[in-house]
Amino acid sequence: MQSSNLQTFKLGLIGYPLGHTLSPKIHIAALQACGLDGDYSLFPIAPDDKQGLKELLDRVRSKQIHGLNVTIPHKQNVIEFMDELTPTAQAIGAVNTIYVRENRLVGDNTDAPGFLVDLKKLQAESPSPILGEGLGVRGKSAIVLGAGGSSRAVVYALLNDGWNVTIAARRIEQAQQLAASFPDYQLPFTNLPDLRLITFDLLVNTTSLGMFPNIETSPLPENAELSQGTIIYDLVYNPRETKLVRTARSQGLKATTGLGMLIEQAALAFEIWTGHNPPRDILYASVVECEVAYRNHQ
Repeated sequence: MQSSNLQTFKLGLIGYPLGHTLSPKIHIAALQACGLDGDYSLFPIAPDDKQGLKELLDRVRSKQIHGLNVTIPHKQNVIEFMDELTPTAQAIGAVNTIYVRENRLVGDNTDAPGFLVDLKKLQAESPSPILGEGLGVRGKSAIVLGAGGSSRAVVYALLNDGWNVTIAARRIEQAQQLAASFPDYQLPFTNLPDLRLITFDLLVNTTSLGMFPNIETSPLPENAELSQGTIIYDLVYNPRETKLVRTARSQGLKATTGLGMLIEQAALAFEIWTGHNPPRDILYASVVECEVAYRNHQ
């Protein structure tokens, strides 16, 4: 935990582009809810601007900035500038939260625990076979679509929670590479376009397919079928109901977008920086308020 006796918290987000991020709304709401002074700034740094990235991280090291979130395309780019990685960030190979501890620049990853916390909330809303009854010898089986930085965090979280994980990517070599990065597990992998019948207990989409503005796309092949009892978790949260989620719900399946994960990973990062655990209902309300304002300006 970081000390919470700082008068003003300087927080922010590195990424590119950052036009549609909800992070400022969430973290400003967290600061207000916890009675803290501070601000949350956006730092759009182009993918090839290594010097700009270094200079910004030097500001964290000198404590001009107290904490940073990291998003695409810099979750792996920042690693070479860190003095230390937490075990979670090390295992995932990606950083989404940066802070200073004992004058050392530390890279952490709250995506994995944020995803798992939200998944467990989804499971608890109404009992289902996924909680253990009726699964037989199969156990908890999951298929993860995509092989990028987000998929690494999801696979790590699921493996540590005892799931059997299969990876599916549009390019088979990407799926193979991701599977190989968890050498303690012999993870099966497949080509995403070849998927036909989804017989897993959980399907997680970590690709960007279906994200605004391309809202009529889906990561699943057109003729793929979802089996009854499968839970669908789409990391895409804009739009609120993606095509994948809409299709699953129309078949009577439980499905959600990644808004809950966004809130949870943000709250975990905020607690690391400030020592304060923000109320989730207020963070959700800040996002809903943002969406209403956005729609009113359309």
